[in-house]
Amino acid sequence: MNKSMLLEKKSEVIYPDSDGKPMSDNTKQFRYIVIIKENLELLFADNPNAFITGDLLWYPVEGSNTIRQAPDVMVVLGRPKGDRGSYQQWKEDNITPQVVFEILSPGNTLKEMAKKLKFYEQYGVEEYYIYDPDKNDLNGYLRQDNSLEIIEEMRGFISPLLKVKFELDLEGLQIYDAEGNRFLTYVELSEKIKDTQRQLEEEKQRAEQEKQKAEQEKQRADESEIRVKLLEEKLKELGIEL
Repeated sequence: MNKSMLLEKKSEVIYPDSDGKPMSDNTKQFRYIVIIKENLELLFADNPNAFITGDLLWYPVEGSNTIRQAPDVMVVLGRPKGDRGSYQQWKEDNITPQVVFEILSPGNTLKEMAKKLKFYEQYGVEEYYIYDPDKNDLNGYLRQDNSLEIIEEMRGFISPLLKVKFELDLEGLQIYDAEGNRFLTYVELSEKIKDTQRQLEEEKQRAEQEKQKAEQEKQRADESEIRVKLLEEKLKELGIEL
């Protein structure tokens, strides 16, 4: 191996797949991350160019492995689904994640969140949502020209890109799709699927019963018609014309 190849190999930048930080600090934070990520996956299931992920390192600048963030949830419209060790933007048609969610834990500091806001603002995020499950507090930012501006009222706000609506109630953050369906936990979704399957089975049984009833009615009608014909023939044999 010649000297130039050795220098090139030595200068090659490594982009780690992990920053050594945990995905979440508590059950509430983890639950909201999973609910938002998985429901967005369902929402965009039919769009092959909607990459949605959670806790994945995003490197916006080629050549720098220190400029990075790992949003709790991020949405990249215009990039195909699939597995990645990290999101290296220059390998993704230089498409910036458009929507980012952060779910706060007690360990998050104001300084840390200010740095994240600055990062997302600098590198082109269009929508940024921050939810604090302990305080049941939701904040959002929308891009206006070159800056992320705070959304004054988040209750009832509809995301321009995702078309989902945000609400807050006594149970916490609620998110609804464009058809008014609430984002569900895995257990709730499983129960909903079971209910749908039960309803389909009941409808199938009713349809089968209706079919059998119709067949029985047809059979009785056919039998009645046969009896009438036999009676007519008997009367003809007796010389009785109808």
